[in-house]
Amino acid sequence: MACRGFIIKWGKTEFYRSPNTFSRCSRLNPYQQQRSGFRREAKRTDTKMGNVNQQQTKTSPPEAGPPRPPPPPKVQRPRLFRPLMFTVGFAGCSFGGAAILQYETLKARVQTAKDGEELEKLVMGSQDMAYWHDWWNQLSSFQRQLLLLVSMVDDFWRSLTEGQRTATVSSEHLPGIIAINAAVLCCWRIPAMQRTMIKYFTSNPASKTQCLPMILSSFSHYSIIHMVANMYVLWTFSSGIVSLLGKEQFLAVYLSAGVISTMVSYVCKTATGRFYPSLGASGAVMAVLAAVCTKVPEAKLGIIFLPMVTFTAGNALKALVAIDTAGLILGWRLFDHAAHLGGALFGVWYVAYGHKLIWRRREPLVKLWHELRSKGGKGSRPGGGPEVRRGGGGQP
Repeated sequence: MACRGFIIKWGKTEFYRSPNTFSRCSRLNPYQQQRSGFRREAKRTDTKMGNVNQQQTKTSPPEAGPPRPPPPPKVQRPRLFRPLMFTVGFAGCSFGGAAILQYETLKARVQTAKDGEELEKLVMGSQDMAYWHDWWNQLSSFQRQLLLLVSMVDDFWRSLTEGQRTATVSSEHLPGIIAINAAVLCCWRIPAMQRTMIKYFTSNPASKTQCLPMILSSFSHYSIIHMVANMYVLWTFSSGIVSLLGKEQFLAVYLSAGVISTMVSYVCKTATGRFYPSLGASGAVMAVLAAVCTKVPEAKLGIIFLPMVTFTAGNALKALVAIDTAGLILGWRLFDHAAHLGGALFGVWYVAYGHKLIWRRREPLVKLWHELRSKGGKGSRPGGGPEVRRGGGGQP
């Protein structure tokens, strides 16, 4: 029993030893074969995973060449009903405002002439040339030079034609076209205003803001060369257009041409699916150029850097229209050729038919404005005479 207990005790102690002692002899450890067998089965599972991967590669569609890029997102064509209504409304308001401005300008000129005659009689009657001679002698040398400089600037300003004054700086307390374009060009150079300038001073039919940029982009230039070229053409033809139409009608045509040319650009961009922003006064300037060339086709024109080359205004207009038509058909993107054509066609149409259809029918609007102004006057009736009240118990 003692031997048996010893054998059992020895067997238990050997059985509880670490597995490393059994690994020395594989014959004494039946579990080692089983563990080795599990390892081989793990290798077999790797091959099975490889088979699964092969099956997945077989089921996947074969790739032919490099992967294709994803198709571009489809851009929904913008609706042009609102820009069309804005174009019609803005053009009508431009001509209506021009008619009222002409009425107010004539009225102010008559009043200024009367005041000037009374002031001249008062000054010349009370003071003679000796008074002004003594006043000039009392001035210092700096004050005299400043007065001479102001006098030279005033003489230069008076030497300009009415069209050049309208296009340059100001006209009857209104900012000039060139002055507005120069101010907008300076705004493009301010980094904090870039997002605002792109949103409101560039026209794009795919933009959320469609209507307001139609007129603001007509005063917007990002390049100095672009602005100088447009404003030089405007300066050149401003005298002719103002002498033909008048200052107020010229402003109405210019503003309306800017909106109409942008509307034509919207239509062409929507039809072709090429949505890109545009800016510049080229459409409005083309309307002015086309109006003058249509009205005076025999006028001689030249190039600023090639004065020896001359051509008629009619041939110049035909060449510009042909170039813009070719650019529109061939898809040139250097300029907005659709806006150029829209402005040129509007200028030709207005000189031929629009002046009779629009401007000559302004009389009812002017009469209505005159009645409203007369009603707004103190103690006056719609007819313009003083209001008369009858006595008798305070009853009118």
